[in-house]
Amino acid sequence: MPKADIHPTWYPDAKVICNGEVVMTTGSTSPELHVDVWSGNHPFYTGTQKILDTEGRVDRFMRKYGMASLDSSAGVKTEPEAKPEAGTTEA
Repeated sequence: MPKADIHPTWYPDAKVICNGEVVMTTGSTSPELHVDVWSGNHPFYTGTQKILDTEGRVDRFMRKYGMASLDSSAGVKTEPEAKPEAGTTEA
């Protein structure tokens, strides 16, 4: 049994409100909970999640660290030209 006068009031049927409509009820110390996102409208749970690759960041990373595949739009990866050794001349 909890001590008297030290615990907040418990509301077993608190309303969770999203965009002006009650989406569910739960237990809380507040009679109403106003939320912006819940599992019913979150893209992860609704299956409408899109992964955006803005400015080709993934491709740029792959090229920078030498992980570009042969079927990428950047073309076939080429080896850098060999530099002549010091002290030798080319004709």
